[in-house]
Amino acid sequence: MSTRPNRYDETGELRTTSARWEARRLNPPSPLWGSNGVAFGPDGRLYVAQFLAGQISAVDTATGDVDIVVPMDSPVQSPDDLAFGADGSMYIADLVPGLVWRRSPAGEYSLVSDEVTNPNGITCVGDRLFVNEMKPNGRLLELFPDGGDPVVLTEGLALGNAMQRGPDGHLYYPHMITGQVWRIPADGGTPEVVAEDVHEPVAVRFDQGGVLHVVSRGVEGIVTRIDLHGGGSRTLVTSGLKGLDNAAFDAENRMFVSSYAAGGVSELHPDGRTRDLVPRGFDGPYGVTVDLGGTVYAADHYRLASPATSDEGEPVGGSEVTGPGGVKTQLLLPFAHGIAAEGELLHYTSQFGMVQTYHRESGTLLERARGLNRPIGIAVGPDGSLVVAETGAGRVVAVGNDGGGSAPVTVLREGLDQPTDVAFDADGRLYVSEERLGTVLRIEADGRTVVVADGLGAPQGLAVLGEELFVVETGHRTLRAVDLTTGERRIDAEDLPVGPPPGVVPRTEPALFADILPGMARRFAGLAAAPDGTLLLSANGEGTVLRLTPKAKAKAKAKAGAGAGAQPER
Repeated sequence: MSTRPNRYDETGELRTTSARWEARRLNPPSPLWGSNGVAFGPDGRLYVAQFLAGQISAVDTATGDVDIVVPMDSPVQSPDDLAFGADGSMYIADLVPGLVWRRSPAGEYSLVSDEVTNPNGITCVGDRLFVNEMKPNGRLLELFPDGGDPVVLTEGLALGNAMQRGPDGHLYYPHMITGQVWRIPADGGTPEVVAEDVHEPVAVRFDQGGVLHVVSRGVEGIVTRIDLHGGGSRTLVTSGLKGLDNAAFDAENRMFVSSYAAGGVSELHPDGRTRDLVPRGFDGPYGVTVDLGGTVYAADHYRLASPATSDEGEPVGGSEVTGPGGVKTQLLLPFAHGIAAEGELLHYTSQFGMVQTYHRESGTLLERARGLNRPIGIAVGPDGSLVVAETGAGRVVAVGNDGGGSAPVTVLREGLDQPTDVAFDADGRLYVSEERLGTVLRIEADGRTVVVADGLGAPQGLAVLGEELFVVETGHRTLRAVDLTTGERRIDAEDLPVGPPPGVVPRTEPALFADILPGMARRFAGLAAAPDGTLLLSANGEGTVLRLTPKAKAKAKAKAGAGAGAQPER
């Protein structure tokens, strides 16, 4: 794969070094950390909010070049939408902490309001600023950047989201739960329904001709055009882009769409054809696993996904491809962070409290546990139970395998600090990484713990190959190996592209929940051992899955390939 600039650094190069392993990307790096609200700025560039990163970037629609404008160490934590005022100020809906910000044309930040819960849809009408709430019984408000109490225009929104002023001067906005589009005069009045039975509406946008477009968040990538000037006729455009989030029209009336599920920016033509402006890819990834057939799966927050090709260039199974050599969405869902494969089953955790099982052949989902406190790492135990690192509760628990719905949860160890991942060795012994304490522990059958390694830098993902335990030190960006027989430790790889970009100082992480809705999940660099003796790493800094192959094996494979391709002498 050719290198190109990505979200991790300006070079686009894979800088991982190792004397023992050869590192290869299974997919190209991602330029964005997901893509949410989009709006054209005064300079003609398309500005893209990236909720999961706390970052806003500007995209040149002529070249696809991406520049960071609001970095992830700014005061903004979780931007979900943005708009520009008449003076060029950028207004930002900071969803999780419930804040609305103004960024001046000079780059200075000021707080507009802390009185909005789950601010999401935001729009400017001249010098006026409006925002709505993404929550049941949400409000639509006018805010005053220069001071003054918010004015509530209406209440009762069933999850508001991206809105815009229409040609008639009304504000148009979706009710995500009820599948409706509503409008209300900008000066207040009685709201009215404009359209019902709209497919999973998430954003309302008008093109340069005043035609209403409603963006769908579902798997088909539907945009519904509604004729407001005639009889209300509708036209559906199906793009195939999963998890659309928002849209914006340029001066030439070209439509650009974002995807919360896969990031990137695409131009959507009226006939449904698409052109990638900024490539899509992984939002994370978070956990990673591999089945017995060698197919790699990653938990990617809003979906289960796979690198679109193996490192040999062979395609893997799946539905949607996010571009040449990109990523395939296997299942769109809310939410996935840890993951483990078992035959036809994919078991996964959601940091928002769930453990579920996806049966790939039947396409069915089975709830295994709910109400856990930030579960992350997951592994299948020798007895078939699902063993989970319940990070928020400081516990490691086992979820029973009774073949039915929610199963009993057994506490294997409590009183831990911040358990993050779990793994088993060939003898069925259980290991857990303690991220904040910098240790890896072995949990004995009686619940006692034994320190296997300490002094580590924010250890997360764990995997066992033979008699060695491997751990991803996200604080040091290294892969550490521990001999489980002798206790000998060594650094096996350095400069792993995990965590925030180099030089970025992480700020206090946003809350896990925003009011009653999911908030922000913690980053997790998962690790998995493949049946062929390789390791798979969630390189969440750049948005790839890395395959680490022992160098002796990689050289032998390369030699065999060269021999097979050699031509006999004549």
